[in-house]
Amino acid sequence: MSAGVAIAGLGLLASWLLVRAKSRRAEREHPPTGSFITVDGVKLHYLERGQGPVLVLLHGNGVDATDWEHSGLLDAAAEHYRVIAFDRPGFGYSERPRTTVWTPDRQARLLHHALQELNVDSAIVAGHSLGTLVALSMGLQVPDFVRGLVLVSGYYYPSVRMDVMVGAPPAIPLVGDALRYTVAPLAGRLIWPAAVGRAFAPLPVSERFRALSPWMSLRPSQLRANAADSSLMVPAAMSLARRFGKLKVPVQILSGTQDGVCDCAHNAERLHAALRHSELSVTPGVGHMLHYAEPGKVLGAIDAIASQVGVPAHLPSARENAVAAAGESGV
Repeated sequence: MSAGVAIAGLGLLASWLLVRAKSRRAEREHPPTGSFITVDGVKLHYLERGQGPVLVLLHGNGVDATDWEHSGLLDAAAEHYRVIAFDRPGFGYSERPRTTVWTPDRQARLLHHALQELNVDSAIVAGHSLGTLVALSMGLQVPDFVRGLVLVSGYYYPSVRMDVMVGAPPAIPLVGDALRYTVAPLAGRLIWPAAVGRAFAPLPVSERFRALSPWMSLRPSQLRANAADSSLMVPAAMSLARRFGKLKVPVQILSGTQDGVCDCAHNAERLHAALRHSELSVTPGVGHMLHYAEPGKVLGAIDAIASQVGVPAHLPSARENAVAAAGESGV
């Protein structure tokens, strides 16, 4: 028995050393490329590009703000908007203090305070997957601040989620800590191709997505954030669903008919029926990663909100200004 315990201990030590090495290498190869702001005692990392009306992008679980960058949407939107994409608490390079239960409502409050510190007085807010719950929470909390919402492949109504039961253990105190520093990242790396394939199905995984490092997502800190958000997802949806009727801001809802992560009929179509000020766009043959498959449709939905609330949807880009200046000068 003592020999078995010793072997198990050595195995855990080897796992811990490997996870630490992989995590440190991932951070060296993918350092933070944005800016930091500390608000309410929490250090947040965010990407910011472009000028014009403010557009806030909120990523889903398992990734960070660079997901919007790799999809192509961040740079496309930055041609006409001031785009701010946050690493949500615990993801990427943002902190997630353990003294707070980071429900979507609490995340929305923190990010709103961060935006105020960045001198933003109003914004269009777009979210993908679990990020849509944070976006909806912000729309309910500060409707005078949120000009409108763009919700992509979102989860809005509670349902039985096997992925929650599988992914939640790293959030359990003590036991979860041991798991996420040893075997959980290694197990996550084994199932990573299948999980990513399911998210993109029935389409192939985008080559742009492959630029994201699996080991950035499998770092112990991010595994805890991902597990905690997963475990809070169903109760958060239950709480928000009771308040959807109070939502006052215009909403664009986008979904793929083949979304195997957030079923279109159960979520997008049902939410559209429940809201007074919403438009629904359903794309046939597309799965959960709609912002990779159809970034133009997502940008079109953002422009539609901008037009609806009186924000100029297409401010001239730097390239367009240069062309215009050249024409006026006769060059």
